[in-house]
Amino acid sequence: MSEHNGHEIVGRGAKEGGRLFREWFEQLSHAPERGEQVAYVFVMGSITEILRAFDFQVSFPEINALQTAVRRTAHEYLNVAEDYGYSPDICGYVKADFGMQLRNGEHPMGRIPKPNLAVYTNACNTYLKWAEIWERMYNIPSFAIDVPGARSADYYAREGRGDFDRDRKYVEAQLRELIALCEEMTGKKFDVDKLRETMAYTNAMGTGYQRLLDLNKSQPAVFNAVNEGTIYLGVANGLRGSRAGAQYFRELVQEMEYKAAHHIGTVVDEKYRLLFVGVPCYPIFRRFYELFAEWGGVFLGSTYLWFAAGGLELGHQYDLNKPIESLAEGVLLMVRNAMDAMFFQDRILVDMLQPYHVDGIVYHPIKSCRTVSSGLADNRRAVMQQSDVMSLYIESDHMDKRVVSEAQMKNRIDAFFEGLATRKLRAAA
Repeated sequence: MSEHNGHEIVGRGAKEGGRLFREWFEQLSHAPERGEQVAYVFVMGSITEILRAFDFQVSFPEINALQTAVRRTAHEYLNVAEDYGYSPDICGYVKADFGMQLRNGEHPMGRIPKPNLAVYTNACNTYLKWAEIWERMYNIPSFAIDVPGARSADYYAREGRGDFDRDRKYVEAQLRELIALCEEMTGKKFDVDKLRETMAYTNAMGTGYQRLLDLNKSQPAVFNAVNEGTIYLGVANGLRGSRAGAQYFRELVQEMEYKAAHHIGTVVDEKYRLLFVGVPCYPIFRRFYELFAEWGGVFLGSTYLWFAAGGLELGHQYDLNKPIESLAEGVLLMVRNAMDAMFFQDRILVDMLQPYHVDGIVYHPIKSCRTVSSGLADNRRAVMQQSDVMSLYIESDHMDKRVVSEAQMKNRIDAFFEGLATRKLRAAA
């Protein structure tokens, strides 16, 4: 590749990702005008492939909510929900979404249409109660997919495992019920070839996403998993099962492989390689990243890119010869993996330390999401018992700026990097 082409390719992923994300929101905003039905789904087990096969537009309330925080308007929606009677302790995503519904879908990036259908799994206990809000508000059908949990250490060894086969069939039966519901709602006959097409695009996206995460073993890291990674994550969910999504990740991998081959890192002069555990601090998203970047800290991995990627990080490939059966298996594996990525990260984190050349781990529990934050202190303790890596534990929130103290956060972060610097000096001596 010529030097001129290199200048064109570096930075393309972030730019194109932002463009595709804005276009997706724009398309979603005008879905009712085109007579298209809208399904509200969640990132963990979105079942987008089936919904796309019936031409549903998909809306992710989690993504809609976090965008209000990134654009510094979340407090408006949170206040509306709390004035209505919702507790400050309830998930900020739920309150922001509910406030948005009360404001007729008003959103910084457009107008979120009302749902015709809600589809969700039991990956998060909040999903179940959240969907009930829409069911009551709009008198719409809601479809819950019950995904059985792992019940043994070797649960993922699928060959010859009777319990896994039974669980897959259980999920498959539910997917067939969802297909029947979609046929009834849309008046369209299920087209298995259209489902195969969407699943093929998801296969391509999964291959690209897994390769993307693996490429950050490079020194320097080719992308920052917190700020740039959030862009890639948005495209992975919003454009899942689409031609545009598959093409995007092919081109993104091309960019990152070029950067790795030419030792091109992020815009930061990389001094410290970090892992991030939790959900980013969206109310001060840019400043949160800068507090680490100013010290030369680069996040080369993030548990958020695992559990919020709908299983794409696994690189799981659907078998297009038996699409529904394979989709059920994928849902079973991906939802369980998302839960394990939230609750049992210690072994994965320890295994990443050497191949990714990690200097430190940052834990970020958040006030309003107990699902993500539960057990992080114990997780940190387990990692420290298995390794000598330095870690930082800072608390704030992913939505509510009232509990975010930048000054206190900066003091903790500065002390963390001072410790990392001292450790490097001792190692050099």
